[in-house]
Amino acid sequence: MPVGKMASRSEAAPAIAAGAALEKMRRRVRLSRLALFTAIAAGPVALAVAVTSGPATAEAAAPGRPAPVRTAAVAADPAGYVQVFLDAWLRSSAEEAGSAQARRAQLLAPGVALPEPAAGARSKLRSVTAVRSVQRDGDAWSVTVAAQYADSTVRYFAVPVAADRAGVSFTVTGAPGVVAGPARATVPKAPFTVSVPYDSALVSAVGEFLGAYLTGTGEVDRYLAPGVALAAVSPVPYTTVTVQDVSAVEEAAAARQIPADGTKVRVRVQAEARDDAGHWPLAYELALTARFGRWDIAALQSGTVQGGGAR
Repeated sequence: MPVGKMASRSEAAPAIAAGAALEKMRRRVRLSRLALFTAIAAGPVALAVAVTSGPATAEAAAPGRPAPVRTAAVAADPAGYVQVFLDAWLRSSAEEAGSAQARRAQLLAPGVALPEPAAGARSKLRSVTAVRSVQRDGDAWSVTVAAQYADSTVRYFAVPVAADRAGVSFTVTGAPGVVAGPARATVPKAPFTVSVPYDSALVSAVGEFLGAYLTGTGEVDRYLAPGVALAAVSPVPYTTVTVQDVSAVEEAAAARQIPADGTKVRVRVQAEARDDAGHWPLAYELALTARFGRWDIAALQSGTVQGGGAR
């Protein structure tokens, strides 16, 4: 056989193999489509079976590609849904069942009776806030909601609610019940037991930092440790801020002079800020590091840690 023909045949072999693989893939797609259309014609149950029991090749990872990642469904918290319901329910009346508030309450809680408040018998409702959600057996939840009235009265309501398995639909299943408010938690003893002298370098550094952070006096960056990124509060909320008290965890913070480089301390700061509207007590937890004869702010904690991020 001529060499040219042998070469052309050997070159054509990969193309023939690729064509066969492509045809095989097309055949699988046609079969999958046929199964899906047949399931649609057969009804919802067959469609669900077809969708959940598709070809195994659809789940297999292609060579060189990562396997598909499955994420577990997380039950959605119905607190917001219940909050909307209770707001509408408390503002509605059985005598005005056609009002917008009554219709909203009945839509969110079918079968739950509307209240019948006497005219002027109750202070006007100001706001409602969900304060606790507890998931019970299966898809049942209980949500506690605080209702605050114009006369500063606060009432707590426990509302039963059911969720679907996907966690995207909810229904209030019973009338709200008035319950006692949450008990006061026992506060653990704070670790800030070391008193920091008011005339120390640390208190001075903290005062200057808070002045820049809260009043715009100076640049915040000059008080930060290397690698810490922390922007000043904007717009500027106060005109002045005064440090009232500083306590620390570590004894090193109590020294009037700055300790060796690298010394780290944690402090709690009580301060008073002022603006045109009055005086405001504030509290912060700070982490500081001694460096080059001064204290640098390494982190600020106010509910969440701020600072410490790379610039």
